[in-house]
Amino acid sequence: MGDDPDLAFQAWLENLSPARRQDEARTLDGLFRRATGFDPHMWANGVIGYGAYDYTYALGRSGTWYATGFAPRAAKLSIHILPGYTDFSDILARLGPHTKGKSCVYITGLDRIDPNVLVVLIEAGIADLATYWPVRAAP
Repeated sequence: MGDDPDLAFQAWLENLSPARRQDEARTLDGLFRRATGFDPHMWANGVIGYGAYDYTYALGRSGTWYATGFAPRAAKLSIHILPGYTDFSDILARLGPHTKGKSCVYITGLDRIDPNVLVVLIEAGIADLATYWPVRAAP
């Protein structure tokens, strides 16, 4: 595979299970690329991230993290809208069935949500994140 991130992403997709998560991950990849303009980058714990930001907290801790992304888990798809500072309940009300955490939205399948609303949510999350930290392509 070498250092080509797209090859690593494609290899990861081919090994994803259950099989329906492969199809959903491909669809999500297209939605995230459309919403962000960024290519996917593999992050820790099976998260596919789009874009990145560098942060430094008041106490001096700093790092780089993905700007938005998803993780296809066996039970649910985890959609990461970072950093979770803003209430997007108006958008989420139109998304379809989901549960949410601080920076994540969990859905059981793409067939249960409106993909166009998901694109709006991703775009809103990136725009919100950019008010705190500059967003750029992943390293």
